Amino acid sequence: MGNLRTFILMAAMTALVMGMGYLLGGTGGAVIALVIAGAGNMWAWWNSDKAVLRQQGAMLVTRQQAPELIDMVAGLAQRANLPMPKVYVLQTDQPNAFATGRNPQNAAVAVTQGIMRVLDRDELAGVIAHELAHIKHRDTLTMTVTATMAGAIAMLGNMLMFSGLFGGRNDNRGGGLAAILAMVFAPIAAGLVQMAISRTREYEADRTGAQICGQPLALAGALAKISRAAGQVVNIPAERNPASASMFIVNPLHALRMDRLFATHPATEDRIARLREMAGRGGQGGSAPWADAQPVRSRIPPSGGPDSGPWGKG
Repeated sequence: MGNLRTFILMAAMTALVMGMGYLLGGTGGAVIALVIAGAGNMWAWWNSDKAVLRQQGAMLVTRQQAPELIDMVAGLAQRANLPMPKVYVLQTDQPNAFATGRNPQNAAVAVTQGIMRVLDRDELAGVIAHELAHIKHRDTLTMTVTATMAGAIAMLGNMLMFSGLFGGRNDNRGGGLAAILAMVFAPIAAGLVQMAISRTREYEADRTGAQICGQPLALAGALAKISRAAGQVVNIPAERNPASASMFIVNPLHALRMDRLFATHPATEDRIARLREMAGRGGQGGSAPWADAQPVRSRIPPSGGPDSGPWGKG
């Protein structure tokens, strides 16, 4: 049902792109808009992971730089029956994380420096397991392609605005009024579709991530800590690229007081409640796959300020 829902939502977005193209240029405009959407999806298929990582200022790390982090990701990936993803660190103090890549063979997990300071090992393992669940479910491709289409719809909305303001087409398609309506409602509709996909996927990734790490309460604790801290620390790269917000485990943007209808993620308290219910049914427990690792300090260059977290000083 999840895949069917995603297919329907993306089909609706494609229809929206074509409708806006029709308002701009009739049948020819609809065809051109469809071609643009298709080209954008193809580009996202091959380049979305690199583009998002570049936008966020991610730094690829090796085992020599972060042995505990790499060993933890490797252990959890093995437990999830996934290939070892590339591991990146984001140079921001906001605790957060995301995954990207078109398939499990070309995937990456990115964590911020802030999250390695705020969370303990079990909590960080829960976050990484959540991101690996997105990779396992192939959510990373779905969310990135959807974000690309949402961007295309917003672009078409801007084109309609200028067309209406500066004497564009004014025939039986509604003229300036249709342009104004499309300009206002199309980006909102695209955003709602993207958010609906994100909300559905986050619940499922929480559930599967808790199964991978074997400790749903650790993931619940991590979500509580991240949610509290994310609203206090600005993530500048994410603020500059708000379309990527749905990819993070917790909304990285500071528009946190907006109505929940426009939230990119489910309410954190709802996610925590589900994880606690899962633990109460017997989902809590299991040995952590990194438990026997020797403590080795990370040598990732700090973004500023003392590194007082469980990973040692840089």
